[in-house]
Amino acid sequence: MAARGTIEVNELYCKGCALCIPACPPGVIALDTARLTPKGYHPAVLVAEGCTGCAVCAIVCPDAAITVYREVIPRRETSLQVPG
Repeated sequence: MAARGTIEVNELYCKGCALCIPACPPGVIALDTARLTPKGYHPAVLVAEGCTGCAVCAIVCPDAAITVYREVIPRRETSLQVPG
């Protein structure tokens, strides 16, 4: 099963530089052109499902405005049978 994640963008730090957009492997981040941050920038947002929680966006963000949350998917327990 694929990993799932989400991001939270701190609008006090996001300056709409858009470095996170091309860095996102699944391509699910864009600038929200309908909103402005308190400083007057268009913030980054998730625009589609498919975030894997890889955190590449947070790594490339020069202002540390992105927090990534990754869902921990528990492994299915399997019973090992020893031939005997």
